[in-house]
Amino acid sequence: MSNFADIESLPVIDVWGDAVRARRIQGDRITMAVVELAPDSVVPGHQHEAEQLGMVIEGSVLFTIGDGRRQLGPGGTWRIPSNVAHQVTTGPNGATVIDLFAPPRDDWDALPVSPAHSAERWPAAG
Repeated sequence: MSNFADIESLPVIDVWGDAVRARRIQGDRITMAVVELAPDSVVPGHQHEAEQLGMVIEGSVLFTIGDGRRQLGPGGTWRIPSNVAHQVTTGPNGATVIDLFAPPRDDWDALPVSPAHSAERWPAAG
């Protein structure tokens, strides 16, 4: 991967089918992803080795991390330690979030990928 890329030029990873799609920038020790979540969708409870940090860019999410639960809108952030269970439910307008993972999400390499295209929600065409 080049050291520079426009997000809309990156392939789309179907993380959870059409409900959760991501475009990622992969480093040697970190992954950054723009993740688009469909309206009224659920990211089922799961956990992974990677520590995860994130922020809502558009829309809203109800985030559960361990025993904590919070509604987040634009500017809301989260921190998920390694191997802590978490789940997300989106609001009626879906959500666009930025996620950072360390170590990198190499497990996403095995997921279905669609070519880059302008039909994604973010950034908005303008």
